[in-house]
Amino acid sequence: MFGNESDTRRRPKRERKPATALQRALGLLTRREHSRKELVRKLVQRGVDAGEVEAAVDKLAGAGWQDDARFAESLVRSRASTGYGPLHIRAELGTHDLPAEVRQAALDDFDGDWVEIARDLVARRFARVDDARQRERKASDFLIRRGFPGDVVRAAVRSGADD
Repeated sequence: MFGNESDTRRRPKRERKPATALQRALGLLTRREHSRKELVRKLVQRGVDAGEVEAAVDKLAGAGWQDDARFAESLVRSRASTGYGPLHIRAELGTHDLPAEVRQAALDDFDGDWVEIARDLVARRFARVDDARQRERKASDFLIRRGFPGDVVRAAVRSGADD
């Protein structure tokens, strides 16, 4: 009996208007930076009209909410902190249709030390490998797969051998 009383006292749910393209885009941008291409793609995949999406993204870019340069800098910091090198990051930036000067500026403005990042990876991943030659080979292969250029790989592996 008590269960039925509570059912009859519930308030009717208000119908919500569907979110506009602008609201949905802003919702995505509040979670993390997005490139223009990525933002448009996500909204169109979610069934938002492409014309509305373009207008919304233009408005957000004009207001400073969406900025490809800021996105590129964020991506460089994020990938570098997870152990990826500049070659990998440059290739990933290329998938976002960012202008070449924006990609290059983001990499140039990165204040981290690629050799230090690579050394840290080698120290963490290969500390338990006793054979020095095997450690150098495995570490070199790993760093190259992670997108570090040869000079950085050599510097990181040699410094690890000196420890």
